[in-house]
Amino acid sequence: MSDSFATVTRYLFFTGKGGVGKTSLACATALALSDRGGKVLLVSTDPASNLDEVLRVKLSTVPTGVPGAEGLFAMNIDPEEAARQYREKVVGPYRGKLPAAALCRMEEQLSGACTMEIAAFDEFSRLLGDDGASAGFDHVIFDTAPTGHTLRLLSLPKAWTGYLNANTSGTSCLGPLAGLGKQRSVYERTLAALADGARTTLVLVSRAQKAALKEACRASDELAKLGVVNQRVMLNGLFQSNRRDDRLASALERRDREALEAYRDWLAAFPVSRFYLKARNILGIAALRALFENADQGESEAEAAAPAGCTRSDTLSELVDDLGKAGRGVIMTMGKGGVGKTTIAAAIACELAKRGMPVRLSTTDPAAHVQTVAGEGLPNLSVSRIDPVAETRAYTDEVLRVSGKGLDADALALLEEDLRSPCTEEIAVFRAFARTVAAGEEGFVVLDTAPTGHTLLLLDASEAYHREVLRLASDMPAEVRELIPRLRDPDFTKVLVVTLPEATPVHEAAYLQEDLRRAQIEPYAWVVNQSFANSASSDPLLAARARNEIPHIAEVAETLSHRTVMVPWVPEEPVGLDRLGQFFGGSVEAV
Repeated sequence: MSDSFATVTRYLFFTGKGGVGKTSLACATALALSDRGGKVLLVSTDPASNLDEVLRVKLSTVPTGVPGAEGLFAMNIDPEEAARQYREKVVGPYRGKLPAAALCRMEEQLSGACTMEIAAFDEFSRLLGDDGASAGFDHVIFDTAPTGHTLRLLSLPKAWTGYLNANTSGTSCLGPLAGLGKQRSVYERTLAALADGARTTLVLVSRAQKAALKEACRASDELAKLGVVNQRVMLNGLFQSNRRDDRLASALERRDREALEAYRDWLAAFPVSRFYLKARNILGIAALRALFENADQGESEAEAAAPAGCTRSDTLSELVDDLGKAGRGVIMTMGKGGVGKTTIAAAIACELAKRGMPVRLSTTDPAAHVQTVAGEGLPNLSVSRIDPVAETRAYTDEVLRVSGKGLDADALALLEEDLRSPCTEEIAVFRAFARTVAAGEEGFVVLDTAPTGHTLLLLDASEAYHREVLRLASDMPAEVRELIPRLRDPDFTKVLVVTLPEATPVHEAAYLQEDLRRAQIEPYAWVVNQSFANSASSDPLLAARARNEIPHIAEVAETLSHRTVMVPWVPEEPVGLDRLGQFFGGSVEAV
């Protein structure tokens, strides 16, 4: 472990933009601490957790020992299981005391997506705010979800504490407040632990990329406002090459250097640890130990000599040719955080607009940066995001106007109290999502969706929408009624599953595809992004990465997708109209 990280607090939080390597570094840190003789609990609060794959052990919602790492235990906070237990904790005490119809209404109120998030937070706060829950461990390390979700998760203690202070009715959109009120002291201790720099460290993980560093900077500021001030930075995937004649290697090294220079002043304010790009994925105990030693495991002679394979794929330009034939509809990019959903969505939207088609590019991602990626200047392109604050304000005003009309002062106060719940934001954002999809009737809507877990919660919310909201509004909007039929219509909605040519993103994308199919939504194509497979680089590390991609590309093309699109790693960071054009400047040869 790095000398600068020699003194470690009891609690550590790893956060950052999706795909920067939070899980790998959280696992490597936990392993290093257990190797030093500590007893360590590693917890994932990410709905799309991949701790199991990285540690190569089947995990559950209780601490499980990791083979080959004495003293290291790991667990996942499963949002669905947490929600089930939370519902029972709230409803259970009333069984046998209230009529069946009343119990049914309570369970319906607790069936929405927001309840799932609150339930997961309930588990998170228990580990942090209940001393007895983690008493046997020297360190508790949280591998958190991508930044936008993390900020929401960590802000919930204040949101719920404030709501409990203000609420006098004993009810909320989650049902009886007993389920929350009993946890009040735990929430208060959670806040205290987060703000105590002697107990808690925030580890901001980033790549040497401007978008990732911008996200880390924003997260740092937001979390500092929440009182989390003991912060440090881990820079992951840094690249150095001595092949000055290799255009790709030189470009990758230059991108790293320019990004770090742009954020030099910000980085100077924190302790910084650096980790360099590896030839292969970080999976298993041996690879995790090598990561923290900044060593590489190398390749066998057979791997080094392996041919580049021969898998047929399309280019992004060919994909846009086919997407454009419909003249309208919704194009959605989905996948694990950090695979490049935003970049692919922006590239497709800009290319369709360049071809003269009306396009609206939007996002449901809390950590949205589509405006930055797409840039400005195309007359047929409008860029927006679903703003939770603005949508919540508009929705609250609408409910008060419709449902508050004619209420007496006490009833109106109760309605206003109910609308101050954090769950109101979930409903408001969902309505905005439905409106955005409906706009596909008039032209193209390209939606950069949130990371996998949040996206599925959002889609699932449509089934529970009327149960959560109908009591607050007189009519369900037409776009909400028609949302699921539109998403299931393959002529109207084209879902693009975006992945990287690596084990974990491919397997996460496969799980996503299964969930989509259960919802009767069939993906249109898979996009394998940021591939080195056709680069022909002479740099040994990049050449090794290219060879290691082949099995994952073959798995996608031969077993998972109806149509596979290959997108190469490009020399210039694809931000802005000109640089997005790199994807359409020439054909990508078949792998």
